[in-house]
Formats: sequence, structure tokens, C-alpha cells
Amino acid sequence: METIGFSLYMELLENAVDALKAGREPSLEDLTSQQTEVELRMPSLLPDDFIPDVNTRLSFYKRIASAKNENELEEIKVELIDRFGLLPDPARNLLDIARLRQQAQKLGIRKLEGNEKGGTIEFAEKNHVDPAWLIGLLQKQPQHFRLDGPTRLKFIQDLSERKTRIDWVRQFMQQLEENAIA
Repeated sequence: METIGFSLYMELLENAVDALKAGREPSLEDLTSQQTEVELRMPSLLPDDFIPDVNTRLSFYKRIASAKNENELEEIKVELIDRFGLLPDPARNLLDIARLRQQAQKLGIRKLEGNEKGGTIEFAEKNHVDPAWLIGLLQKQPQHFRLDGPTRLKFIQDLSERKTRIDWVRQFMQQLEENAIA
């Protein structure tokens, strides 16, 4: 579970149970082909000192991992603040990354990685990113963007601060959405 992360573990478990109930053999390939991975190299969790009860913490992890849209994540955030107080940075990171994962999944992004110096976006074979817009971006800003193979976009930015990293990725994802194709 430590290797794949709690949210993916819970989703794998849930899909396996659903498949067995439906009389099908559980398939890891189906889930991994649609699962979007987001790694921004920052702590993203609900700390023990924020939610001391393990079962409550696990319940919130499950709800965050299975949230279908921005509104559901916002409801969870409001409930967390109401029950436990102001969110510590790792909890804020967790919710921000969950939002980015939803956004990336809608766009057909398989993997999004970010660190202090930039990161990469790996597009699924079927995605909603406008190739003409992407080519224009590469031509206008070659110092910040370049292709790394047929499905990977590398971005070079100073993202050393947590807030800067999340904000920059969020804004770039917004640009991708605004220039998406159906």
C-alpha cells in the first residue's frame, strides 16, 4: 500500500470487489489505463495530529479519493475545517492534488509530475488537448516547454515553493482546459 498510495489502493480494492460482485475477474489493466497519477513532491496527507482517529482518517481518504468533482472536494474541505479546525499544509496539499487529478483525468492526462525545477505531463493516447495549441505554446516558449517523446511535455519553471508549484500547475491545467478539444 505504501508503494502505490492509499487512494489507488482503495480504488483497486473497490473495483476488485465490484468486479467479483458482477461475476467478473478483477482486472488491474482496466483501472491503471484510466487512473491519473499526480506527484508534486510535497507532503499530501491528513496528519495524525489533525485527525487522531485512524478510522475517521481512512474514511476521509476514501471520500477524497472517490470524489467525482470539485464540489464534492469542497464539501469535504468544509467538513474537515468544521470538525477539526484549519487545514494543515499537508491536508491542503492533499485536496489540491485531488483537484488537479480530477482536472488531469478529464483532459486525458495519464501522469503529472512536478518538482522544484518544473516537471512533466504524460498524455494518454486519447486526450482532449488541442495539438495546434500545444505546438503554438512550444514555439512561443521553447525555454519553458519542450516535448520529451510523443506523449510527454516537459515544463521548466522555478517551482520551489509549494504554493507556487500548485498555483502554476493549476493555471497551466486551466489553459489546457480552455484550449481542449471535444
